[in-house]
Amino acid sequence: MKTVKTRFAPSPTGYLHIGGVRTALYSWAFAKHHNGEFLLRIEDTDTARSTTESVQIILDGMNWVGLKPDNADNIVYQSKNMQRYQALIKQLLDNGRAYYCYCSVEELAEMREKAEREGTATYDRRWRPEVGKTLPEIPDNRQPVIRFKNPIDGVTVWQDLVKGEIRIPNAALDDLIIARADGTPTYNFCVVADDYDMGITHVIRGDDHVNNTPKQINIFKALGVEAPQYAHLPMILNEAGKKISKRSGDTVAITEFDTLGILPEAMLNYLARLGWAHGNDEFFTMKKFIEWFDLKDVSPSASRMDGKKLLWINGEHIKHTDNKQLAEWVKPRLQNLGITQFESLALSDILDLVKDRAQDLNALTLECIYFYQKQVPNAADIAKHWEDSTFARMQRFAECLADVTDWTAENIHALFAPFCEKEGIKMGKLGMPLRLAVCGTAKTPSVDAVLALIGKKEVLRRLGEDFVSD
Repeated sequence: MKTVKTRFAPSPTGYLHIGGVRTALYSWAFAKHHNGEFLLRIEDTDTARSTTESVQIILDGMNWVGLKPDNADNIVYQSKNMQRYQALIKQLLDNGRAYYCYCSVEELAEMREKAEREGTATYDRRWRPEVGKTLPEIPDNRQPVIRFKNPIDGVTVWQDLVKGEIRIPNAALDDLIIARADGTPTYNFCVVADDYDMGITHVIRGDDHVNNTPKQINIFKALGVEAPQYAHLPMILNEAGKKISKRSGDTVAITEFDTLGILPEAMLNYLARLGWAHGNDEFFTMKKFIEWFDLKDVSPSASRMDGKKLLWINGEHIKHTDNKQLAEWVKPRLQNLGITQFESLALSDILDLVKDRAQDLNALTLECIYFYQKQVPNAADIAKHWEDSTFARMQRFAECLADVTDWTAENIHALFAPFCEKEGIKMGKLGMPLRLAVCGTAKTPSVDAVLALIGKKEVLRRLGEDFVSD
């Protein structure tokens, strides 16, 4: 039995976006589920648009989400395979499965207009050699293209692993150009050559490639080799249910989700559910996804982006992520906000207390910042929770705190009820102003746990500041 080999083959003409990452994810998971290989190929034959910067963006994006190809040290670049393509094209010419075409631009335009009127294949095959056919006279000073001699009769059929059986009449297919007048090979031919040489067994890609598949299958047959199995994934729509487009601002580089505070595995978890399901499971690890993934469970219908669902899944991953790993992601965000000293308080301890309060790393960072640096309370919180007598009350409570010798959340909590009874107030009159005085925000976890973490010396120092006095 053949080893399963899949590939992800982006063109470096822009950034790596969510549609591409989902395709890569499904290809990766399918290969790993079958103990196979997941390979990366950079389709950079469009030299006018392909740049080294775009290649690096793709590599950075793959690295961020953690989809490491098995050929990471030997990535296939189409631009390096030109001699191989030319050799295979010559093979097709020698076998009579390709031919030279000398049509002018004007002739092709006329054919295109006629095809649109009559609903036929664009190219009328005037240069296609056939038994008993007289070809036109070769024009002077015109470089020919090379066309593939596509079968005219019959039907090209394949069992799509997502869409089911697909049948395309060969008469509806053009004799596609496989080499331009300057000798450079075209997309559909390069894809076949590379999939053949790389030993790809399963091609998993977007359904915008369905029309390319019968052309590629016929080229495989002409080369005398078996075509891969194909699975065409439905598109991802934006939240409005429309096709994702640059114009509407939907397409962003996958690495931009890092700046939004999304965890890499949460991004993959979310994308996995955009078109695939395993019962009602929403939150899972990539290890589980590999175990569960099967192309038969991929829906043939388009899926829709849901920002709220992404944040929910991200929040679940934050809760389940090791605190030390979270600290590695949160620390540079804190440093960007001016927090540079972490020796006084372990960030992992803070995260253990606050990580169930945030759905993204940026919000999680804000939950951590007041432990290291008291924030400036907003006017609404001051108006709601701070009265003329509050500062004096905070000083009286500070005296109680100063007497605590074993500084724990339990011992701090034990002070609350007696103090409130003595002051004749409810807990809200103590807890909320206490948060403002120590943290600078009314939104914190349990105040006793917060004070315990910040530490006795720092808590007493902050309580000594009257931030609303004139």
